[in-house]
Amino acid sequence: MIHFAEIVLVLILLSILLSLASNRLLALVKIMALQGIAVSILPLLLEHYRTMGSGGLIFFQMMLLIKGVLIPGLLYFALKKISIHREIEPIIGYHASLFVGLLIILLAVSITDALGNAIPTGNALLLTTAITAFFAGLFLMMSRRKAITQVIGYLMLENGIYLIGTALTQHSHISYVVEFGVLLDLLVGVMVMGIILNNINHAFDDIDTDNLNRLRD
Repeated sequence: MIHFAEIVLVLILLSILLSLASNRLLALVKIMALQGIAVSILPLLLEHYRTMGSGGLIFFQMMLLIKGVLIPGLLYFALKKISIHREIEPIIGYHASLFVGLLIILLAVSITDALGNAIPTGNALLLTTAITAFFAGLFLMMSRRKAITQVIGYLMLENGIYLIGTALTQHSHISYVVEFGVLLDLLVGVMVMGIILNNINHAFDDIDTDNLNRLRD
């Protein structure tokens, strides 16, 4: 079962790199949907989550629905509403972003090695992936101009936070309450961001957040 978990972790890492290298917003939403599904099913493949009860299974089903369907669906409809398909002029170019992504993976490996015995047995790759998702999401938020891309960066950052908790916790029930609270906050945040995107589009005919600098009293 651990081999399936490693495959899922590699897929998450690939989705992170693809997100950094892609300029198509719809493709980004699809990548984040797949990443949300992978992050949601990953704990089910880990050793210390196998003994969860029915409550745990219900929780993971809800998380799969929210991360893999509901939030990407909201982003998809937001994209259709604003009719923006690409991010043309990012703050940092796509090749440079991909290179930064590779550096982030190396940094994550170094941090994981430094923690050593503090990591539960068998969770080294999980923690490396978690740290990568966290910093890559933060980088995506800072290196893109479109608000929709910044939202996607926030989603990736949240996935990283959840994976860090999963990697450092050996008791599955501890992470349930925390993640459920984060998911609710995330869902509300995405809904509010959809309203903001719509208002920005009506005011400026674009969702470039640099346009907010034009606002005056």
